[in-house]
This record gives sequence, structure tokens and C-alpha cells, in this order.
Amino acid sequence: MSDDSIERRTYEVVVVGGGPAGMTAGLYATRLGHSTAVVGRGGGRAAMMRDVHNLLGVTEDTSGNEYLETGREQLESYGCDVVRDFVSSVDETDDGRFRVCGADAEFVADAVVLATGFDDARPEPPLPRTGRGLHYCLHCDAYMFVDEPVYVMGHGDSAATVAAIMLNFTDEVDLLTRGAEPTWSDETETMLANHPIDVVHADVTGVRNGDDGWLEALEFADDVGPRPTGSQTESGDGSVREYKGGFAMYGSEYNNGLATDLGCAVNDDGTVAVDDHGRTSVDGVYAVGDLTPGHNQVPVALGEGAKAGIAIHWELREFPREADEIEPAGLVRSEEVPGIPDALLEQAVEHHTYD
Repeated sequence: MSDDSIERRTYEVVVVGGGPAGMTAGLYATRLGHSTAVVGRGGGRAAMMRDVHNLLGVTEDTSGNEYLETGREQLESYGCDVVRDFVSSVDETDDGRFRVCGADAEFVADAVVLATGFDDARPEPPLPRTGRGLHYCLHCDAYMFVDEPVYVMGHGDSAATVAAIMLNFTDEVDLLTRGAEPTWSDETETMLANHPIDVVHADVTGVRNGDDGWLEALEFADDVGPRPTGSQTESGDGSVREYKGGFAMYGSEYNNGLATDLGCAVNDDGTVAVDDHGRTSVDGVYAVGDLTPGHNQVPVALGEGAKAGIAIHWELREFPREADEIEPAGLVRSEEVPGIPDALLEQAVEHHTYD
């Protein structure tokens, strides 16, 4: 139920989530002439990146926060409203639009893009510092550990698979179950037995970091002994092993509450089901980025946001009018074009760089 005292804003498009996918959807919707707001609470996985990897044109001396700030400035330069707010609910209105309820304002839109992502399930402490020895994205960060000793934390099939994949980059790979009973399959057990991966069941009791904050070694509750392959990097009484870094594989918690409240179809793993352009099972609702199936990568998120923005434009654009609209609406008059809101029109003319 709406609060009569809260500020209300009306747009054609509202994007919930201010990460790379959400901001790209907002960028395309705005530049294609639709009044758009991107509403996000801040933070997120992209903001946690200490160094941006695998993004063409963006060098690794750029942090995630710096990258997102540049995106925000770009959006605002085109006339998109970027709002810091926590969205608690989204529902359909009686006239077929969508009401997006934040803590500070209420937004009404013709189309909604959900870009709420997911949270990585974290293992119990003690842990290395995130981004300085504790990592979650194999495809982003495996390159950092070429020819270095690495660990993979976890006790399921995904952890064992990531450990095996890391053999493409280094010959020193430990799989740390941290005392948990393995849940991987018999096929995975056979795979582990036939690859040079040391499965360590002792729990981690301490972390040793260097002066720069990077992980140097992990301490274990029991004597884990020397590695059977690779250089011997253990030290002390044998309950310490040196590592440059590693990956935690404990699953993902998808932020799909808004999607389920709207009635969008959700896959068994918690991702929101979408077509190739981000359309969900509910007309007018789109989902992009880490909330949807596929690789959780910034370049992939950018592509998904772009495709959703273009799909929204096809649904919302004024012209050309469909054949069944021409007769009741009549001839398109010169005063009706261009079909872009005045505020965005003025912003676009001001933004032109060829004058």
C-alpha cells in the first residue's frame, strides 16, 4: 500500500540495481529516448572488485568503485536519474504499469528491469581478505595465480571441478574441505583420484598476510604434511601451507525476491528465467546480469543490459505506429515528432559532440 507522504516519480523505465548490467540497461533506454531511472542500494559484487579484469578498454589500475562511478556519471550526462535507495517491493498497478517502492521514493514505470544480482555464500572465518587472497570468480582471477600455490575451499562437485581447472594454471592445487564431509559424486571422486590435487580435510585455524595485505599462508588445525607434488611450500610444524590465493566455492544466493513477487518464472538454481533479450515470463519485466543464467562476468552483464535496453525500446517507442493504431490515431503530425521527451531531447542536443 502506498504512503501518501512519500515522493512519487514517473518514468518509462525503472531499473532496480546499479551494477554493470543494470546501468547498461539504463544507458541504452535513456539514449534511445525513454525517461529512465536506475535505483540501487550501492555495493554489490562489482563494487567489491579491487582491480577490474577482462574488460576491454579498462585497465587493472581501475577499481570496481571507480568503474561504477564513471558509469554513473555517464548515465547522468545523458539525462538518466541515478538514485540511491533500497527497493523493498515491486507490483503491478491497475493500469498495467509497475510501482517500485523504495525507502525514500516511489517510482512508477511502463517497464521494469531487475538487476539485483546474487551474493556469494562465504565460508566461515578465518578467511583471507576478499580480493587479496580470497576470490570467487575463476574466469576473472585464475590468470593471477599462474605458477603459484592456490587453494579451493568447498566440499561439493563445483569446488572439485574448479580445483581441477586450476591445474591448467599451476601445479600446486589444494582442495580444502575444512572438516566438512565431501558431497561430491563418485565420478568426481574418480576425477580427483586421477589428478594431482591434494585434498586437505583439516580445518583452517589462521591466516597469514604480508605487509601489503595479500595472503601468504593458511594455518591448519592438524598436521597436513608436505604437498605430494610441486614445490614444498609448507613451513613450521607442517600445519602451515603457503598460498598466493584461492577460491571459495559454496554456492550463490540469488536476490530473486522481487522477481518471485511479480510472478516471474524462476529456475531451480534460483536464477530468473529469461529469453535472449532479458524478457521474463511477465510482460514488461526484464532481468539481466548475475540474476539470470550464464557466466557471471562484467562483459557478459554489459551485453545483457544492452540487449534488454534495445528490447524495451522496441516495446515502448512511439514510431512507427502499428497498423491497428493508425486508423484510430490518424496521421502522424509533424508536431508529434520527434518521439522523445522534451527533457531528454534538450539533453541530447546539448550532448552532441560534432558541433
